[in-house]
Amino acid sequence: MHQGKLVFSQLMAHLPLSTFRRCVATHRGEHKVKDFSCLDQLFAMAFAQLTYRESLRDIEANLRARPERLYHMGFRCQTISRNTLANANATRTCQIYANFAKHLIGMARPLYAQESFGVDLDTKREALIGKGL
Repeated sequence: MHQGKLVFSQLMAHLPLSTFRRCVATHRGEHKVKDFSCLDQLFAMAFAQLTYRESLRDIEANLRARPERLYHMGFRCQTISRNTLANANATRTCQIYANFAKHLIGMARPLYAQESFGVDLDTKREALIGKGL
């Protein structure tokens, strides 16, 4: 039996969660939230991106396939439903995630300063923010 951490939780462990929590607090992202936190939403969207999920139904089906693994992936909610994920995406401000992405890009810029794609980070961020992502 496997005794280590899941790959997804190992990847998410590298995120600066104190900065993410500060972004959430700044924009009051947890106001009137009972179960599905902004961190759960971030993890669900990261999971969808990393595993090439194409729809909310696809995300839900994959995360509900092994509900006992959600905790080990880093989620704190018991289950993820399509409606809850859709409501969170519709009602929570995208500025939380845009500010967090800006911080991550700031961390990545010095690491990849000598790479050719390092110059394009500003235009990519502006394109994402302009689209409301």
